[in-house]
Amino acid sequence: MISQEFKEMISAPSVIRALSVYATERGKEIGYENVFDYSLGNPSVPVPKELTEAMIELLQTKDSTYLHGYSPNPGNPEAREATAKSLNKRFGMDYKTDHIFMTSGAAGAVAHAVRCVTKPGDEVLTFAPYFPEYNPYINKAGAVLKVVPASTKDFQINFEAFEEMLNEKVMAILINTPNNPSGIVYSSETIRKLADLLRAKEKEYGHEIFIISDEPYREIVFKGVDAPYISKFYDNTLSCYSYSKSMSIPGERLGYVAVNPNCKDAELIVPMCCQISRGTGHNCPASLIQLAVAKVIDKTSDLSVYETNMNILYQELTDLGFECVKPGGTFYIFPKALEEDAIAFSEKAKKYDLILVPSDSFGVKGYFRMAYCVDTEKVYRSLEALRKFVKSEY
Repeated sequence: MISQEFKEMISAPSVIRALSVYATERGKEIGYENVFDYSLGNPSVPVPKELTEAMIELLQTKDSTYLHGYSPNPGNPEAREATAKSLNKRFGMDYKTDHIFMTSGAAGAVAHAVRCVTKPGDEVLTFAPYFPEYNPYINKAGAVLKVVPASTKDFQINFEAFEEMLNEKVMAILINTPNNPSGIVYSSETIRKLADLLRAKEKEYGHEIFIISDEPYREIVFKGVDAPYISKFYDNTLSCYSYSKSMSIPGERLGYVAVNPNCKDAELIVPMCCQISRGTGHNCPASLIQLAVAKVIDKTSDLSVYETNMNILYQELTDLGFECVKPGGTFYIFPKALEEDAIAFSEKAKKYDLILVPSDSFGVKGYFRMAYCVDTEKVYRSLEALRKFVKSEY
């Protein structure tokens, strides 16, 4: 008999993916250039030329069995060492190679991290609005994900609700900054307050509470925005990263867990991740992309287009009367819909070939997400459709 649990998941697919499929099919009818698809967070800028050059050089100069062979369980040593050195240089940390575990993107990093610090039945708290795939990441590990209601005035942490939900069963806090879907970056003040509260609760409960910091948008931060590195504030932090957004390589599925050297049992976390891989079939990202990224570890794509697109949309949305907290990073904006039912709002937008993601699956009612990782020219062209939509429907 097939698994009933996963069979039931088929009937509740990702809303984001479903809208992306719809946009693709609509594009076949009218030309995809005429569909203003703000559904999927797929980077829209080229990879760094240095990465392409590094891959070509590796393919031309290195033995193919080395390039395409298995890497060690924790990942390629060159990639792990380069990652540790980069983090130390940029953030004043003291990572060693042994604190880095290479993963299949940030998703793989979070999936490993949660298994390291929870057992079945333990609770993990996250903050709305949140990435909906956290549900399978956490719940399929046997832990229980609980969502702290949003502070919609600024989308920083709702500490009053958070303190009410903290209890002895909470073993980890899953945070995402810069945040998908809101685009908000948690301030140093917010992170400092979170760290102080967790240290007090650790003493009260008599056990560690880990922060699992999901950081795939770390490099996409806009001018003048305070973007703290979480591990600098709290020892029991596992940083989960992906090169998908910074280097525009989501299809290569490369990321890592960086274990704060000062966290409890720091020396055991990476070896534990290796054992977790045995049970999940993870078995390391592709060797070639690990080696190539190691050579250009601090390079990024030209990410400036995302701030350009954000400013265009933020101005237009606010001019049209939308309430919207201005993003500090990522390539998402999260305005309040013009009616309470965000699903109905987004469905109406389809008539104008605007593909907008309703906020319900992000843990907040009445908002919508726009992933503006599209060509700026297309953003400009979408404004007329947005104006027609608002004028005709509202």
